[in-house]
Amino acid sequence: MAKESMKAREVKRARMIKRYAAKRAALKAALLAGDPEASMKLQKLPRNSSPIRTRNRCKLTGRPRGYIRQFGVSRNTFREMVLFGKVPGITRASW
Repeated sequence: MAKESMKAREVKRARMIKRYAAKRAALKAALLAGDPEASMKLQKLPRNSSPIRTRNRCKLTGRPRGYIRQFGVSRNTFREMVLFGKVPGITRASW
């Protein structure tokens, strides 16, 4: 189980990404167009406003590792869900 502070940090980063998305896209377009000042302006944006800095976490446990994008959960949670028959179409094989 992830700490509540770690989950809160991810939520804060997601809000910041939304807030700066348009500005970041405009600066990247200007950078591709050849504007020399665009790179300096892009560097002055907050680091956490970059979408690269987000971490995928399990929706149920908050675990950051072993994340399965298709289901939005970690591998451990996915395995438990399959074991109890909560995921349709997947049968438990020999793990």
